[in-house]
Parts: sequence; structure tokens; C-alpha cells
Amino acid sequence: MKPQVVCVPGSVAPAAQRYRPLSDAVGDAADLHLKDLEVYREATPAGDYSIGEELEAIDRFAGSKGLDRFHLVGYSGGGFISLAYAGTRAQRVLSLGLFEPAQIPGGLTAEERAFFAGLKQKLDGLQGDAFMATFVREQVKPGAVLPPPPAGPISPEMQKRPAGIAALIAAFDAFAFDRELLRAAPFPVFYGYGDLSHPEQALKAGILARLFADVRVQRFAGVHHFVPAEQIYTAAHVAALLDLWRRAQTSAGELSLE
Repeated sequence: MKPQVVCVPGSVAPAAQRYRPLSDAVGDAADLHLKDLEVYREATPAGDYSIGEELEAIDRFAGSKGLDRFHLVGYSGGGFISLAYAGTRAQRVLSLGLFEPAQIPGGLTAEERAFFAGLKQKLDGLQGDAFMATFVREQVKPGAVLPPPPAGPISPEMQKRPAGIAALIAAFDAFAFDRELLRAAPFPVFYGYGDLSHPEQALKAGILARLFADVRVQRFAGVHHFVPAEQIYTAAHVAALLDLWRRAQTSAGELSLE
């Protein structure tokens, strides 16, 4: 059976933009189903928006595709949501592929708390372009080259981003989760991150490596959290995901990739 993959994007680029290079590279080897975040469903996030909404929406989305079990891929904020889904609905997940999740659900270590407290302090009171510029700059190493803002007027979709990001950050903190759930995960995990991203990404890789029984971590040179998607989903990254799906399907007793 061809791998069926649900892909959840981060808080900046929509799923079609984030995963187009991966979809093009995978071709007919797997079916990628792109699921945008619920936080952007309306012009502004609802006051009671929660991560639970995102998890239930993935359930509905998978059901609409006829998927009982599937591979899950998450980037940034979608990585947090994918981890939360994998921990609470492990029976539906065949494998988990992550690139730089925005945060790991559950109780934070002292190092994690220090990073996120500093980020929130720097974002406090900022709006619009100033919010986005700070949000981007604080997640890469000093001196990392950042992509220029897109030319022309800001699209209505991008105008949603500052409020959506703020709502996601608040929802991360409010989501109750026991990280010990990840120890029982019966599926393989891949964690990728860039060497130009903030060292907090390597910290999270180490935390997850101690929680998941079957996890492979790969650092990609010359990459950070905000490079164009084609620089993230390189041939090496795509090969790692294809191998992940192959191993997972073989373990689950399904047909492996040809």
C-alpha cells in the first residue's frame, strides 16, 4: 500500500507552500494530504481557540480521506500539534516526521522555559511587521541570513499571521500533556533541524531522543527555521522521510515502498 501522509504546516506559510517541494520530490511514492491550521480558519482566532481543536480537526480530515492510520509530518507549530496528536492518538499514527517543532508539549525543562520566556518578553506589545520580524530573528543564530519580506502588498492570508502566532503560543502553554505518553509510542520518529537555527532546536532533539524508543535525528547544514521550503526538503531530507515511511509500513505489516 502506498504511504498515506498527513502534513501539518507551521504558523507562517500555508500547507501548500510549505510542502510543495516535498510533494514534488516524493511524486508517486506516497500520497501527501495537506492540512492547514485551524487557527487561520477565520480572519482572527476565536478567544477560546485551543490545540484540542487542531487535534479534532486532524481526526476529521483523516476521516474525510478514509484514513484509519497514517504517517504524520509536522513543521514548527505543526510539529507541536503533531507531537500532541501522536501522544494522544498513537494508535492512528504509523510514523512521525518532524522538522523543528515550535515546542514540545508538556512540562518544560529549565532551559526550555528560559528560551520561551525570553521570546515572549521580546514579542510582548509588538504587532504586525515588528512582531513578525522579532519572531523570525529570535529563532535563528546570530548572523543567519533571513529571507527578505515578500514584495508588494501583504496578502490577506499573511495579515492573519501575527494574531494567529500569538494565539498558538498561548494555546501551547494551555495544552495539558504528559510527555511520558511519548515513551509508549509504537512508531518510528524522524527529527530534522538546521545548524543555523537557534540552539534550542538541538535541545528539543535531545529531549525527544530520550523519550521516543525509535527516533533518528539529523542536522542539516546551511539551514534554519525560515529558509525557503525547497532548502528544507532537500534530497537527503526526502530520502530520510521515505526511509521512515518504509520502515514504519514494514513494521506494521503493510506493503513497503517500491
